[in-house]
Amino acid sequence: MRILFVKLSSLGDVIQTMAVVPDLLAAVPNAEIDWVVEEAFAPLVSLVNGVRAVIPVGQRRWRKSFFSAPTRAERRAFHARLRRDAYDAVIDFQGLLKSAWVARTARLQPGGFSVTYANGSDACSYEWPVRYLVQRSVPMPQRIHAVERYRLLAAKALAYSHLPLLQMPARYAWDIGAQAQPAMAMPEVVLAHGTTRSDNEWPDDRWLAVAQKLITAGFSVGFPHAGARELTRVKALAGQLGPMACVWPAHSLDALARRMAASAGVIGVDSGLSHLAVALDLPHVQIFSQDRAWRAGPVGRDYQLVVGGAEAPDGAQVWDAWQAVTAASHAGRVCP
Repeated sequence: MRILFVKLSSLGDVIQTMAVVPDLLAAVPNAEIDWVVEEAFAPLVSLVNGVRAVIPVGQRRWRKSFFSAPTRAERRAFHARLRRDAYDAVIDFQGLLKSAWVARTARLQPGGFSVTYANGSDACSYEWPVRYLVQRSVPMPQRIHAVERYRLLAAKALAYSHLPLLQMPARYAWDIGAQAQPAMAMPEVVLAHGTTRSDNEWPDDRWLAVAQKLITAGFSVGFPHAGARELTRVKALAGQLGPMACVWPAHSLDALARRMAASAGVIGVDSGLSHLAVALDLPHVQIFSQDRAWRAGPVGRDYQLVVGGAEAPDGAQVWDAWQAVTAASHAGRVCP
């Protein structure tokens, strides 16, 4: 059975959709899964065990020069690649017009079908015309965690929603080896501070307080970054912390995943890197500054905790949560 996933963006949503792959292969062992995703995220999706082919798309970039000759040529090439293989099922996990058009364009086997959500759910992006652009639509609960929503859509579309595996915590399967680390005397905790949403940011003084406690406890701290603004910020933070703070070089997403996989854990705001920490099965504290944990926070593992909610937590709350996740991790983790 050949299946096409359409989940284009954003980073955190793409990562959360990866939980569908082990479910599907457990239910349909002969399935071959291809995935259409924005080109920036393709290197990360290529690390997922069970994904046969990654088909990059450049919709974000194409919008800047939609009618230029190079962009038209790239769109034709993408269209040809998308239609090269025929699929038994095409699943639009995004539920937006841009993804539904991709799902509609894919070529189906005789008897094959395309499917997406029949309705929106709270705090989940959805554009109602999509249900008319594909052949089938699946009703969703009004309030549902994002990962559960992706898992449920695939399970109902492919008729395995009766299986007990959906009652198990989400699993992720990686073809990944830990990247060689710089020589450090201490295990490294990743501080995933970056976010595209200003209302998700956590104040610098609180980052410094937690980082100083980590260093005192025998950890080094690592600061990933994306873009000039984040780089300036982490250099300032690291400068105040001394030699046990490391500003990471710019990494591709696959290299970033490998380096994170070798860390002692992650403390991060509600962002793509926090979702990556969950998917990598790392000890993790996820900081929320708004009421979104019910939709996006880690669930099912005592070494991955949410702190905060309607308002940002203070440094002491985050530190207490970190101590709890490390204690739980040392007691024994159940890896996916």
